[in-house]
Amino acid sequence: MTDNLQPVIDTALRSAAPHDLEIGKYYTFVTPAGLQKVDLTGPEHTGIPPRKAGTTTVRDAASWIAYYDKHHDDSSEVYSDSERLTVTAVLDAHSADEAAWQQHRLVLALRTTDAWKQWTKNDGELLKQEDFAEFIEDHLPELLEPSSADMLEIAQSIQAATKVDFQSGIRLSTGQRQFQYVETQSTKAGQKGQLTVPEVFTIGLVPFEGSEGYRLTARLRYRITDRGLLMGYKLERPADTLRTAFGDVVTAVGEQITEPVMNGTPA
Repeated sequence: MTDNLQPVIDTALRSAAPHDLEIGKYYTFVTPAGLQKVDLTGPEHTGIPPRKAGTTTVRDAASWIAYYDKHHDDSSEVYSDSERLTVTAVLDAHSADEAAWQQHRLVLALRTTDAWKQWTKNDGELLKQEDFAEFIEDHLPELLEPSSADMLEIAQSIQAATKVDFQSGIRLSTGQRQFQYVETQSTKAGQKGQLTVPEVFTIGLVPFEGSEGYRLTARLRYRITDRGLLMGYKLERPADTLRTAFGDVVTAVGEQITEPVMNGTPA
């Protein structure tokens, strides 16, 4: 009996009117070949990813907050890493009751400014006096005390005293360093002179792109050699300033969100 009915069933199935299937749903139906499945929930049908995934990297706290406000939920977690200078949000973190994908992340990767890189690059280095003078001239906007105008005059004086024989450097009660020299040019040979440079000067630097500025103390370094006067500076604890700047960024982020900022890195 079953064998006689099968051709009828097959004919009925082939002649059945087609039906529209709704995108985004999952269907099963029985055919002579067995149970068949039609999955229309995938992104190739809906055009929508099954979940948010990927890592977005931004360079300042304002951009981080803007993205975080748009995508976070009650289970989102935030971590700060002072070694990597990063603030990372796991936007789809595990909750207390259920697991999550943990594949949607936001990273604030701070980038130091060109000025910070240039000042720290020469920190502790002794330069030829002409190179030192040029460096000062190129960085007048960062010089606070003495003023940039005064430091420009000092730089020009350093450049002018190139064909001389430096003999000594003495510390003045004014907090400056005075260098004694003798002219070596043929027209002024033997003529004595002085070059006065501040022993301490204050600079203002923005450590990170988009962050606040900070004051640093630079102390004059020099050496009188047979090649002439070598000059430079030593910054006072720049690493501490960088840590303070990073901490201020983390604080600024923490003040704008309700979740705690944990010290470390996410799994």
